[in-house]
Amino acid sequence: MEHTPAWLTSSLIYLGAAVFAVPLSKALGLGAIIGYLAAGIAIGPWGLGLVSNVEDILHFAEFGVVLMLFLVGLELEPKRLWSLRRPIFGWGAAQVMACAAILFAVSYLFGVPWRVGVVAALGLALSSTAIALQVMGERNLLPTSSGQAGFSILLFQDVAAIPILALLPLLGSVAGPNEAAVHANRAFEAIKIIAVIGGIILGGRLLLRPLFRWIAASRTPEIFTAASLLLVVAIAALMQFVGLSMALGAFLAGVLLAESEYRRELETDIEPFKGLLLGLFFIAVGMSIDFGVLLRSPGLMALIVLGFLALKAAVIYALARLIGLPFQERPVFTLLLAQGGEFAFVVFQAAAGAQVFAPDVASLLIGAVAVSMLLSPLILVALDKYLLPRFANCNLPQLEEISEPQNAPIIIAGFGRYGQIIGRLLAAQGIPATVLDHDAEMIEAARAFGYKVFYGDATRLDLLRIAGAGTAKILVIAVDGQEQSLAIVELAKEHFPHLELVARARDVTHWNELRDRGVMRVEREVFESSLRSARTVLEVLGYPPHEARQSALRFRRHNLALFEQMHPHHRDRAKLIAVVKQGRQQLEEQMAQERAEREERRRQSQAPVQGWDR
Repeated sequence: MEHTPAWLTSSLIYLGAAVFAVPLSKALGLGAIIGYLAAGIAIGPWGLGLVSNVEDILHFAEFGVVLMLFLVGLELEPKRLWSLRRPIFGWGAAQVMACAAILFAVSYLFGVPWRVGVVAALGLALSSTAIALQVMGERNLLPTSSGQAGFSILLFQDVAAIPILALLPLLGSVAGPNEAAVHANRAFEAIKIIAVIGGIILGGRLLLRPLFRWIAASRTPEIFTAASLLLVVAIAALMQFVGLSMALGAFLAGVLLAESEYRRELETDIEPFKGLLLGLFFIAVGMSIDFGVLLRSPGLMALIVLGFLALKAAVIYALARLIGLPFQERPVFTLLLAQGGEFAFVVFQAAAGAQVFAPDVASLLIGAVAVSMLLSPLILVALDKYLLPRFANCNLPQLEEISEPQNAPIIIAGFGRYGQIIGRLLAAQGIPATVLDHDAEMIEAARAFGYKVFYGDATRLDLLRIAGAGTAKILVIAVDGQEQSLAIVELAKEHFPHLELVARARDVTHWNELRDRGVMRVEREVFESSLRSARTVLEVLGYPPHEARQSALRFRRHNLALFEQMHPHHRDRAKLIAVVKQGRQQLEEQMAQERAEREERRRQSQAPVQGWDR
């Protein structure tokens, strides 16, 4: 192994750690981010010691955050970004300034020198864009009000990092001898920043689309991917050159391309690199946790971490109330913004270089930020398990369960998007039905439209009896959950064998499970609508409507028959695949034969007619 290239060894270590730790973490219900952080701790200097150059890896892995902001920018058109200017500079400024002020005030009360307190407060006021946006994306929170507010604040933090870094030389003990030269240098830096941002905006408007159009004309997908990465790398390098946030520059480039016809292709090309590099970034964060500082001052480290998390959480929760966010969304919003951020690493390292405070203080603060980033996903798991279910239910109306005996001939269990169609059709025919559902919010909405829905869980025998299962003829099982559906079937089969069961199946596996339990009337929930869409596609392609209908009906009959053939073998994968392949071949041959017969009839109908046949 002594002649093995370093990049090969590093790749083996990082990929091996991620592939082992992340699935294990997901299986334990802890999420992918905790898996990456744990992998970093395991292979880092305080774990197995397989990796030592942590800072180099962290700087490289920050490119994952850059790619993430570029993809976020692709989803925001310039008009939409302009509409967010008030939240960005209003809520964002309020969060950073309020958190920094509270943190500085507390540090000053504890006797921390004011220069150290200012820089520590400003650095700790920043949040982790990588973790926050990753969690928001996984939970589909970005379109929500809390997602928009959180994104606006995170974007402002990237902007605010620029003046924070510019402030450090003023607070440090290293001062320039020539004040005029210092002012001239700052003016030059400001002009350079304006020129670079203006160049990105102008180039994005005038050059990027023709450039991508020319590259796309070459019909070489790998070059288009290379051009996409080159664009992000070039803009990140430009922003780094003028001392701005690389992620902010990438975001700006993404916004400029949000209206481009190549937006989706750019997203497809960059997404895999973003995911891998973000994972590497979280691994690097785990490796960067200095457990030596933690072991030397465990009490102080705990005080800093818990103190700034609690103070920031209080400020951010109050801000969430002022913004008017739904209180069910406030806990996650508060936690994601309360943790420390990756840009704090840069701020504290730069502060140590400017001699604002000693390197030991910088290590302590960097360790506190890294520990907070490690704790946040763990706290999020606890929120999901213990707090959010109460938040989700505490504002729902308290409904009484069904208590009066019913005698309708039909019982419908579940009144969601599937059960509603059945119930409405029966009502239109004047057929009474007893409808049960255990979603209080949905029941209130249905009652507002005049539907009579009882609150009750159909998996309970006593409620089924009250609903009239003993005298009813049909039980329609339209609940969404697969396990709940099977539980209702087993209950009905055991206690109400006279009931005819009509069930909804979510997928093939659910269909087979229902058939195993003797339910013969099973409908897959998207099968018929998919066939309708297929008919529409054929008609748009130019097929006559009657031919499209015949093809769809032929496929329907074949598919239903194929399912019956597959069911005895659904637990034997090899036999199941053989039956499916054989059935598909038979269908294709049958369809081809019918197409040939139609073409022959069409030719005969268009042939000239002579003699008596005329």
